[in-house]
Amino acid sequence: MAGGNFMHRVISYFVNEVVVNGLANSPAFQRFAVRTSKNIEDISKKAIQTRQELVEQLKDLPQKMDSFKNR
Repeated sequence: MAGGNFMHRVISYFVNEVVVNGLANSPAFQRFAVRTSKNIEDISKKAIQTRQELVEQLKDLPQKMDSFKNR
């Protein structure tokens, strides 16, 4: 049992090294990584902006409810 586990770890290590080095040296993967990172940053900025807009709208909600009740 222990020998199989050791072999699995060795094979996993070598496969991991080949994949990581292959991707690290791939211009196509590097472009993909940069584009993905930029898209995630843009989405995060939009989420923060939307959150701030919602907070502002929620601040005005009690006043709007009062004016609606007084009609």
